[in-house]
Amino acid sequence: MPSTLVRSLASLLLLLVAVTGLRAQDAQPPKIDFPAPSPAATLKQRVGLTDIEVNYSRPGVKDRQIFGGLVPYNQVWRTGANAATKIKFSTAVKLNGTPVAAGTYELFSIPNPNEWTIIVHKDSSDWGAYRYDPKNDVVRFAAKTIALPNLIETFAIGVSDIRDESAILYLAWEKTRVPIKVEVDVTSVVLPQIEAVMASSAEKKPYFQAAMFYLDRDHDLAKAAEWMDAAATAQPDGFYIYYHRARLLAKLGKKDEAIASAQKSIEIAQKVGGPAKDEYLRLNEALLNKLKLQF
Repeated sequence: MPSTLVRSLASLLLLLVAVTGLRAQDAQPPKIDFPAPSPAATLKQRVGLTDIEVNYSRPGVKDRQIFGGLVPYNQVWRTGANAATKIKFSTAVKLNGTPVAAGTYELFSIPNPNEWTIIVHKDSSDWGAYRYDPKNDVVRFAAKTIALPNLIETFAIGVSDIRDESAILYLAWEKTRVPIKVEVDVTSVVLPQIEAVMASSAEKKPYFQAAMFYLDRDHDLAKAAEWMDAAATAQPDGFYIYYHRARLLAKLGKKDEAIASAQKSIEIAQKVGGPAKDEYLRLNEALLNKLKLQF
C-alpha cells in the first residue's frame, strides 16, 4: 500500500476518533457538585513522640437541638456524622487514665448531660453506629462535660494544651465540650537514648538539649548542670544557655551562682543583640526578682 494512502487512512481514523469522542462527551448529562452536609475532616497532631490522627465528618447545628434531640442521650453515637469516627495512635497512650495500645480504632460515645461514656472500639469500618457491637469494645471510660457559653455551630474534634507527655483531646458541639486527657510516654524512651549518646565517643554531643530534658523533669540535676556547663563552654555567646543554667542552679539551691549566671546572660544578650535579646532580658529580670524573693 503506498505510503500516501496509509497516511490518509491514519488521518481519517484520527478524525473519526476525535469526532466520536466529542459526540460522546456532548451526550453526557451536566453534573452538579453539591456541598457535603457534613464535610469530612482529618486531624493530625503529634504529642511528644506520638502521632494522633482522627478522621471524622463534621455535622452542623442548623437550628436543631443536638444533645438530647438529634443526638439522643444514653445511646451510642458515631461521634460525628456519616461513617464512624476513626482515631489512630502511633504508640500506646492513656485516655483519662485508661491504657490504649497503639492502633486504629473507631471512636463511639454515649452522651449524657453531665458525663459521657467514651468508647474505643475495634475498627470495623462501619457506617454510623448501626452495627455497633459492645463485644468489640477495647475500652470504655467516663469524661465529664463542660457547658459552653457560646454556640459551636460545627462539630469539632481537636487537640489542645499540648505538652511533652500530655494533651487534651476534646469533642465540642452546640454548647458542650468534652475534654479527654491524653498521656504519652516520652521519658522512658528518650532517657536511654540520651544516656547512650552522652556515653558514646560522638564528637558533638547535645549537651544543652540533654540538660534541658533533665531540667524539665527534675531528673539528675547534678548531671544536667555538668552538661549545661559544657554547653556554655562550647557556645560562650549563648545567652539563652546562661539563662537556663541560672534556672538549673536555682533548683539546686545555688542562689549566688544562679544570680551570677542570669547576670551573665543579660550581659551577653546586651552585647550580642539579635531578635531574642529583649525576650531574654525580660526572662532574666523576672528570674532575678524571683530569686531575691525566694531566698
